[in-house]
Amino acid sequence: MENQNLLPEEKWWGGQNLQQINGFWLLPMMIPGIQRAVAEFKPHPNDIILASFPKTGTTWLKSLLYAIINYSSLDSLVKNSPHDLIPFLEVDVYGESSKSNIMSDTNSCDATRMFNTHIPYQFLGETFESSGCRVVYVTRNPKDTLNSLWHFVNKWKMDEQAPWELEEAVEQFCRGVIPGAPYYEHVLGYRMASLKNPGKVFFITYEELKNDTNTHVKRLIEFLGCPFRDDDKKVEEIVKSCSFEILSSHEVNKFEECRPWFPMPNNSFFRQAEVGDHKRYLSEEAIERIDALTREKFHKSGFIYGI
Repeated sequence: MENQNLLPEEKWWGGQNLQQINGFWLLPMMIPGIQRAVAEFKPHPNDIILASFPKTGTTWLKSLLYAIINYSSLDSLVKNSPHDLIPFLEVDVYGESSKSNIMSDTNSCDATRMFNTHIPYQFLGETFESSGCRVVYVTRNPKDTLNSLWHFVNKWKMDEQAPWELEEAVEQFCRGVIPGAPYYEHVLGYRMASLKNPGKVFFITYEELKNDTNTHVKRLIEFLGCPFRDDDKKVEEIVKSCSFEILSSHEVNKFEECRPWFPMPNNSFFRQAEVGDHKRYLSEEAIERIDALTREKFHKSGFIYGI
């Protein structure tokens, strides 16, 4: 990948710049870890990768995947943040704050390793395809994604930092200049991969999962090759243990301390978990603008979603 010193830059928020690689805008502090992950990550066939655009349901999916694969250890969700149970590939594994033994501790080809990433499929697709690993991708309505990101960014623990104004956030989202963006290209990369190889790439929307969690957890269980798809009692226990109400009530998820790799406290990952919350914040003009972009990007590609 490109030399970071030569990458195109755009102003983002609070004096911070984003840098562009292969059409995607990234936080400079994340780029070394992303470049290392793309260059060095060699998934095993048994690996499970949870991929997502930021603020689309990552924390919930982490808890669900962990609970499915480690059903006998559901109590781990009480004592640990989901982000500690499934490491963030470009930060925990390959980032500057990575734990040096994280890969060696789970290096057996027979083990089921789980990782999370926000890296676009356009960067990692060949790696995934050649390894035979399984990928789970979750997406969320673009307006709720933007709304959740806007709230999240304004909780960053940065001294004397001016708020990220909502009007500015809408403008930058539509221009595709926010961390990880363009959102639409990120989603479509994984969606096309799921259509091409549904046995290896599981694509789900946040809204589907909220609407009928039990059914889609059963689909996940089947995709991951677990033996208890038809055990309704176990499915219900997994769903309950990973619900917003239960997860957000655990002391570990109430902490104000910041993550070691980001200026965010644990409790910032639990806000509302509602579908349609953007209606309380976005103007009609902003909604119409994003909907027009969604029709252009998603609907014209055959993905009738997001409005």
